[in-house]
Amino acid sequence: MKIQHDSLYREDQFYAQLNYNSIVKKPDGLVQDKISFGFGVGFLRDFPLNKNRTFAIAPGIGLSFNNYIQNMSITGTNHAPIYNIIPSEFDYDRNRFEQFRLDVPIEFRWRTSTPESFQFFRIYGGLKLSYLLSDKSVYDDGTQKIVIKNNKDFEDFIYGVYLSMGYSAFNLQIYYDLNSIFKSSAQINSVPITMNALSLGVIFYIL
Repeated sequence: MKIQHDSLYREDQFYAQLNYNSIVKKPDGLVQDKISFGFGVGFLRDFPLNKNRTFAIAPGIGLSFNNYIQNMSITGTNHAPIYNIIPSEFDYDRNRFEQFRLDVPIEFRWRTSTPESFQFFRIYGGLKLSYLLSDKSVYDDGTQKIVIKNNKDFEDFIYGVYLSMGYSAFNLQIYYDLNSIFKSSAQINSVPITMNALSLGVIFYIL
C-alpha cells in the first residue's frame, strides 16, 4: 500500500520548557547564590509562509512559572513593600520571589521539515508578551517569616525576545526580558529597581 503524505502539513505543536533564570540588570549589591529555575507549557499554531513549508509564523498561548532566589529582601506589605539588599555577613534561611504568568508568544520559524519526516533541524526566533497572574515573595531570617502576595510593584506586562534551536523534539532556548520585572515605584534608597532576566534552558516541541 502506498503511503499518502500530507504536502499541506502544519507544525502545530505543544511545548514544554525548563530554564535557569539569571538577573542581568540588577540593583547594586544584588547577587544570586542559588539556582533560580522556571518552567512553562503551551501551544503554538503553525502558519507556513512558503510552498515548501520551511518558513512559518506561529502565534501561541501558554503558562509559565519563574522563581528568583537572590539577596534583595521584600518586607512590609503588598501595598507598601520595602526593599533592601541583605548584607553578606547576615545569615538568613530563605529569600526569593516567584511569578506565575500567562504567555502569548509569536514565533518566526525556519526548519528543514518535509511531509515524510517529523525529525528536522529548526531555528525559531520569537517575541513573547507575558501577563502577571499571581506572585509571591518569601523572606525568612529564622526569627520572622514574611510572605507577600500580589505585590503592587511587580510589572503586570513583561515583553521579551527569544531564540530556540535544535533537532527533533530537543532544543536549546535563550530568552531576554526587554523591560524590568519591577515598576519604577519599587526603590532602594530612592533609586528605582531595574531588574531584567536572562533565561537559558531547554524546550521540547511535541506534535
